[in-house]
Amino acid sequence: MTLRREAFLDHVRERGEYETVQEAERAARVVLALLGAHLVGEVRAKLAACVPEEFALILLNPLQSAEPLPPERFVRATAAWIEGATEHTATWDVSAVLSTVADTAGDDLTGQVLLQLPAGYDLLFGRPQPTDERHAPQ
Repeated sequence: MTLRREAFLDHVRERGEYETVQEAERAARVVLALLGAHLVGEVRAKLAACVPEEFALILLNPLQSAEPLPPERFVRATAAWIEGATEHTATWDVSAVLSTVADTAGDDLTGQVLLQLPAGYDLLFGRPQPTDERHAPQ
């Protein structure tokens, strides 16, 4: 199910405790552009179908990442793109956006997204994993 733009930004604004919708939108644009650079194929397309159209376009037309950034570097990259941001505020921005995306996408799709990302993103999506299932013994 796709959230309408207003509803999506309201969720981000509430989670990020932003004073304005513009702040929430700025965070969403930066985080989704960086996230899109890390995802490929059907998973990226399915995720784009869950978010409002203008954000779907950002997800689908990213700058390609040379290599997937570990979560800490993803947060630093976010801080670099948001004027006046620090690593601390960028962590807040990333979590506000990605937890909203996870709620919109649902657990199955969020799980598929996390499989394409380096370990540690589960916390940024607000979906802490009990163990790292990708490396757990079978």
